[in-house]
Amino acid sequence: MSTRNAPDRGKCDSGAAARRTVAFPGAPPRHCAAVPAFPANPRAAPLRRHFAVRRRLVAIAGILLSLASLRAADPDLAAIQAAVASAREKLGDRAGVPEVPDRFIAIPREAAWLTPAEARRAFAPALPRLEKLRWWRIGLDPTKLTHALREPAAVVAGLAAAHRAGLDGADRALPFARAAADFLLWAQASAGTGVFPFPAVRGHTDDPAFAAADRFLAGAERAGKLADHVRAGWAFDDGADGGLQFDNAECGNALLDLHAAVPDTRWLEAARRAGDWAVARPVARNWNYNSFSVHLLARLAVVTGERRYLDAALAKARLGVIPGQLTSGPRAGRWVDPHNARPAYHYIMLGALAELAGALPAADPARPEIVRALALGLRARNADFAGPGAANKDKAMEALLIVHRVFAADAAFLRETQSDVALEALGRLVSDQARRGQAPLGPRGWGQFLAYAAARPPAR
Repeated sequence: MSTRNAPDRGKCDSGAAARRTVAFPGAPPRHCAAVPAFPANPRAAPLRRHFAVRRRLVAIAGILLSLASLRAADPDLAAIQAAVASAREKLGDRAGVPEVPDRFIAIPREAAWLTPAEARRAFAPALPRLEKLRWWRIGLDPTKLTHALREPAAVVAGLAAAHRAGLDGADRALPFARAAADFLLWAQASAGTGVFPFPAVRGHTDDPAFAAADRFLAGAERAGKLADHVRAGWAFDDGADGGLQFDNAECGNALLDLHAAVPDTRWLEAARRAGDWAVARPVARNWNYNSFSVHLLARLAVVTGERRYLDAALAKARLGVIPGQLTSGPRAGRWVDPHNARPAYHYIMLGALAELAGALPAADPARPEIVRALALGLRARNADFAGPGAANKDKAMEALLIVHRVFAADAAFLRETQSDVALEALGRLVSDQARRGQAPLGPRGWGQFLAYAAARPPAR
């Protein structure tokens, strides 16, 4: 069971892509777009393909950079919408097309969900695999670390879900979850700003996120500003990029999960510190970065009852997530840029919008806007599960489970957005894989799925 299942793990097809301006740790550089077919010519095709990719990357980079400049200077909704319209025009028929072609896993027709009894038993066999993954240790040197904090966060979240559901072996795993959470708190305290930071590793370029961080830190060092971004071996400031929102929210959400399972004010206060950091961050150019903070802030609003977290989540969604969504055309519901059109990011953003919809009071005047964007996004991708299959498992599972929790009493919404069909199909797929001895999901998704399956009424 791998924890290194974050969606940002693709590699570029050309050296030009690797040399362009890159993002900080939350995600790697904007990966290469799909290359159109060329006439068969063994000599000409590679060169033509190289320049086609280069031209597309330059165009996309220009679009994203213009959006970043606009948001930083004037975070006005109308101005952002105008910039997005311009971006859509430049992308043309590539708007909403993922930079990497979708790869689908077919849903087995005869497969069935794990029964509640099977789900309760299925967690314990995963524990030895999880324990072998442990690398975290308080006091380690972050500059030699080749793992991000999202990894122990996923373990904490999965174990917390298993504990709350009373799955077999969950009590035995609780000390493991506490140790991982203590490590996260130590890293947060070391950075000193409330954020869950990123290792300030230099020279590790095998992982795209770390390669991006290496380039960012190298630039800061050349500018003589490394101390403005690094403390105690942790990168705690990403400038205007926004990538730190990824790990920050994943860790904050995991600690909220653990606090719900085994209440401890330490977990809650650490999540609050992460939320306070997120509130103060500007809107980033990357829609999915902002959605991570939306997700965390919406949950904090529910747990603490503080409206300020809800207001911040709503503002970030309105300025930094929803404007990037296509509202018309054949790909309505997807996000306009090729990076965020990828299915993993699509469901990351839908999970955040669903959490926000659940946090908003039913009569809140802003809720219809959030629900509309969520429904549009769900319809855009959920149909895949009834057709070609699953283009993503982990983030789709997490988002669909949130949707089913928030809209449990709204069967019409689940039906009209095909969320019922999508979760049914995805559940059959991961159940079939589990019965075949595979690890179908990462720790967070597996714990959450088993908890849901264990409480699911038997099929009639």
